[in-house]
Amino acid sequence: METTATVSIISKDELLKHYLGHRFLTRRVIEAFPEKDFFEFSIGGMRTAAQLTSELLSIAGPSLKAIANSEETPYVEPTVPATKDDYLKAFDEADEQIKKYWKQIPEERFPEMFNLFGQYNFPILHNILYFIDNEIHHRGQMYVYLRALNIEPPFFWERW
Repeated sequence: METTATVSIISKDELLKHYLGHRFLTRRVIEAFPEKDFFEFSIGGMRTAAQLTSELLSIAGPSLKAIANSEETPYVEPTVPATKDDYLKAFDEADEQIKKYWKQIPEERFPEMFNLFGQYNFPILHNILYFIDNEIHHRGQMYVYLRALNIEPPFFWERW
């Protein structure tokens, strides 16, 4: 006999906590950079930590706002902050945006197709997973930079 059952693996609140845990760790990685190296250090033509962080800022809050409001808005690079402290402030503000707009997206919408930035047409859940994957990917690049600078990065499992 075959049965069909829906089992939730992770709740919406647990997914948000997971995402914010990654954001907390990324913030700690940003903090570990010396000011000059945050803006200038690069390996093999990769973008600087500041440029990678700019991308994360352009995705986090704006994407969830677009999803919450069902608006297909184009991708826009954020205004580049002048100092590392300005980046950290913008990062904290993005976390508040994430929390704000997360509350406005009902879990029932997660399977709904959404054309993020008018070019990534996937279920909302897949877009959210992309935000997390992208954050991990760029944080990994920053880990390599810190190691190359002989700076011990935070442990990757310490997300709180």
